[in-house]
This record gives sequence, C-alpha cells and structure tokens, in this order.
Amino acid sequence: MTLVNLWNLFWGFFVANILGYGGGPASIPLMQEEIVNHYDWQTTEQFGDMLAVGNALPGPIATKFAAFVGYQEAGWLGMLITTIATVAPSSIALIVLLKILNRYRNSPIVKGMTLLVQPVIAVMLLLLTYDMGFVSYEAIGILQSVGIAAIAWLCMTKFKLHPAIVIVLAFAYGGFILPYVMT
Repeated sequence: MTLVNLWNLFWGFFVANILGYGGGPASIPLMQEEIVNHYDWQTTEQFGDMLAVGNALPGPIATKFAAFVGYQEAGWLGMLITTIATVAPSSIALIVLLKILNRYRNSPIVKGMTLLVQPVIAVMLLLLTYDMGFVSYEAIGILQSVGIAAIAWLCMTKFKLHPAIVIVLAFAYGGFILPYVMT
C-alpha cells in the first residue's frame, strides 16, 4: 500500500463526510461518488450490498462504510485512516457549527442556509435511489424490484416494522426464495 493510496482513502472519506450535511442520508450519495465513481474501490452492486448490510447493523452508516472499505483496500491501517477521516470532520464541524449556530440562531441567513440545503440533499437521495433501483432492475427484473419495494414500503409505513427487520426479511427472501423464483 503506497502513501498515495492511503491519502486517497483519507481524502475520499474526508470529502464525503465533510460535505455530508444532514448525516448518513446525505453522506451516502457522497460516499457512493467517492467509493464507486471516483476511486473505483467498489462497483455499484457491491456498494448496494454494503448499504444493505450496513443498514441492518447498529451504528452510524458512514463509520461502517469507512471501516469496511478502508480494511478492504489497506487492511487495519486503511480501516484506521478511513475511520478517522470519517469521524474527525463531523466532530470538528459539530463543535464549531454549534457554537456559531447558537450565537446566531435567530439570523435569517442561518435559517436560510439550513433550509435551502435540504432540496440538494433530497436530489442526492433520489439519484442514489435511482442507481440502486436500476441495479435491482437489471439483476432481478421490474416485477421483483417493484414488488419487493412495495412490500418494504408497506412493512415500514403501515406495519411500522423497523427498517433493519425489513432488510433482514429481504435478505432471507433473496437468499432462500428468489433463487427458486428466478429459475
């Protein structure tokens, strides 16, 4: 592992997390950009698998992504570097920004800044959803993809199942039923 590769690991996760305003949901598309599109550490399919498994496990998604990709690319040192790159920006930013926001909390500028970034995050999540949906469509077809999405939506909205439970159920379906349905 070269210094350039270690620097790329640090910088890729640092950038994704320093710009990931809004936490995990906002940083996931940024991490996808770095992990899949910019550095080619994973394919879109591998990223989707990591997202599914990561959501089923407890803890912040960004830290789990960093630890996994860092370890995959550079072993324990890579895991340490990517985890620091992920945790440090938000920790430092939290301290600085909360001091500023508390000082100027009634300012229309601060209110405008926090409100106007939300549509950008929504678009990033829509693009991520499109990418993951397209991967699913290519792998299992439109009927399976839409059917599983509809059932997942019902489970989480009508039956109030925790998303981790829905993910585990989807894993079970994909592992034990889908192979026989697709043949």
